[in-house]
Amino acid sequence: MYRASDRVDNAEWIDHLEEACADLDLDDDACSTATDLFLSEIPDEERSKAATAAASLYAAALIRGQERPQSTVADAMGVSRLSVQQRWKPLLENAGFTPPTW
Repeated sequence: MYRASDRVDNAEWIDHLEEACADLDLDDDACSTATDLFLSEIPDEERSKAATAAASLYAAALIRGQERPQSTVADAMGVSRLSVQQRWKPLLENAGFTPPTW
């Protein structure tokens, strides 16, 4: 869970997530889920926030049945595909989901 102040402190990243959601044609539910995942796992290091936001977006799209390729999500968020690949499963697990094994 996150504090309300986390949303204010990370407004720039939430805006970036919302822009990427629009670019990827994801619905409001997927975008909201991505925001919740990101705010629940905000890294301490500023340089890690972009990768965490991208992984949150990829994971949210999976959860909401709107899967997008990792490379497409990574491009929309301005990170490498490897950054998404390395972070999305732990995000799902920490949120109480069982990641797919494919």
